[in-house]
Amino acid sequence: CLIARLSCSSSHSSAYPNLHTLGSIASTMTVKVWVIYYSTYGHIKKMADAVKEGINSVEGVEAVLYQVPETLPEEVLAKMHAPPKPDDPVADPHKLPEADAFFFGFPTRFGSPAAQFKSFWDATGSLWQSGALHSKPFSLFTSTATQNGGQEITLQNALSNFVHHGMIFVPPGYITPGTNFDLTEPHGGSAFGPGCLAGPDGSRQPSAKELDFAKAAGANLAKTAKKLKA
Repeated sequence: CLIARLSCSSSHSSAYPNLHTLGSIASTMTVKVWVIYYSTYGHIKKMADAVKEGINSVEGVEAVLYQVPETLPEEVLAKMHAPPKPDDPVADPHKLPEADAFFFGFPTRFGSPAAQFKSFWDATGSLWQSGALHSKPFSLFTSTATQNGGQEITLQNALSNFVHHGMIFVPPGYITPGTNFDLTEPHGGSAFGPGCLAGPDGSRQPSAKELDFAKAAGANLAKTAKKLKA
């Protein structure tokens, strides 16, 4: 039996792994969490960096940033005064099965994810047919122009994209009560996921409270993904 083999003498150690070896292998298995985002003016990018920091704070878990392809022409982006894109690699939808978990981020567009993210996700049809993403955990974050700009409904409307794949939603709830219940200043975020307020003209940057919530939510997903892979 396996137990007998593991307790064999050292003369058979090359043939059968011992318990110490198996434990070492398990402890070095890194959980890969892909933070995939779309950002027009940089707000979501800053939130993604905070999410990554939170994920990497959990031992044995590694976050990698990816951005989805831009669908707008350069001349349109120039007229919108959009800054240059970050250096993060562009995600390939066909490689999504390589990750153990995901943290998706996108700004709202009238209560739904930005079209760039939707275009990216629409390319996962073959993964849906094969069940390649089934049971993989994920979390969400967003940004809106105003406090009542639809942070909850944006994430709720996004859920159907992942439910059809059989993925597991990991909401943060109110994991940072010091931020979530604080009414001394405007801030984004909800039980469905972190969020930031960009302001009507996009001039407002993510606040310390919003970034703290993003970090905590990243750590929350990392811990959950680690338990599911164990």
